[in-house]
Amino acid sequence: MVRRTARALSALLRRPLPAPPDSVRLGPLRDGAFTSRLHDERNAALLGIALGVSFTVCFVTGVLSHAIQHPPSWFAWPTRPVSLYRVTQGLHVATGLASIPLLFAKLWTVFPKLWSWPPVANISHALERLSLLALVGGATFMLFTGLANIALWYPFAFFFPSAHYMGAFITIGALLIHIGTKATVTRRALSRQLEAGQPYLGAPGALTRRGFLWSVVAASGAVTLTTVGQTVGPLRRLALLAPRLPDRGVQGFPVNRSAAAAGVIDRAHDPGYTITVAGGVPRPFVVGIDELRAMPMYEAQLPIACVEGWSASPRWTGVRLRDLLDRAGAQATAAVRIESLQQTGRYRSSVLTSDQARDHLTLLAVAVDGEPLHLDHGFPCRLIAANRPGVMQTKWVTKVVVL
Repeated sequence: MVRRTARALSALLRRPLPAPPDSVRLGPLRDGAFTSRLHDERNAALLGIALGVSFTVCFVTGVLSHAIQHPPSWFAWPTRPVSLYRVTQGLHVATGLASIPLLFAKLWTVFPKLWSWPPVANISHALERLSLLALVGGATFMLFTGLANIALWYPFAFFFPSAHYMGAFITIGALLIHIGTKATVTRRALSRQLEAGQPYLGAPGALTRRGFLWSVVAASGAVTLTTVGQTVGPLRRLALLAPRLPDRGVQGFPVNRSAAAAGVIDRAHDPGYTITVAGGVPRPFVVGIDELRAMPMYEAQLPIACVEGWSASPRWTGVRLRDLLDRAGAQATAAVRIESLQQTGRYRSSVLTSDQARDHLTLLAVAVDGEPLHLDHGFPCRLIAANRPGVMQTKWVTKVVVL
């Protein structure tokens, strides 16, 4: 019974739908309307593989970035190597940007398929076409919102990280469905060789297959080379299209959120500025900024790496967080929440695991590269810790809460 039902369902999915009359065909968009042989399965397969690789790398590093910023209970992010987040987020942004020319080329290659007639051959074909809406729509959404984010331009009302994260799963799910439906076609296209001397249709001197593919590679490479310098130091001079140059800005690196935007200027300059160490500790205390500066100071060269893809590695000077925790009698296994003077905003505080809080490189920094912190970089005191996104390196620290 089950086998008969499965065979009947399979036959139904393959059954051609009734063909519409010729009178409703779309004028010039008939067979032969697209003459270039660049619109073929082989080009589509090669570009699809390249796009699949770039999307997969971008997806994995993006999910990792989201887990670091919004960690589930089972997730643990190490403190070493100190530049790991810098590498993974730089790779995320670089592969996302490189995917833009690949996506445009892929869509151009398969564009004639949109006008094939009849538009739906059978139910299975109809389901395949519906899945493309999720794939093309999701890919376009992901690349547009990602590009807008690295430019700090938000023309949309939704919260970017959540929407981008959910969109990633929709897109990668549609990609997996597409790979499954096109696996046989892709294998056939890649195994078939061009016949010797077979001409390209179209005007004389038209772009060859090789020229087309190398043009796409060159476009993706150019986008990558002119932006990845915001993460890779040796390529910094080539970063002409990078929205942020890591060595430009106050004290030699960029500012994403200024003190004025955070509304902390007056309170940060208050002579009575203090930092409270409290929470689950037997000896809570309050320390003034002058007392903090008189405590033993330590230095650490740590990256400040932002989700937009740029990163820099200045030398920070400050008090070790674990020294403050020991003074308060905090347990070695306790997590810590660092709170800012900033009253509003999703990232006005951040949480450190016990390993992060006790790391000897985790500082409440008061200076950078030998200079007192600029107000826009967190004066009079900010958190700096190894292997964390810049948005979690809390500025204008006013409270340390032991959890």
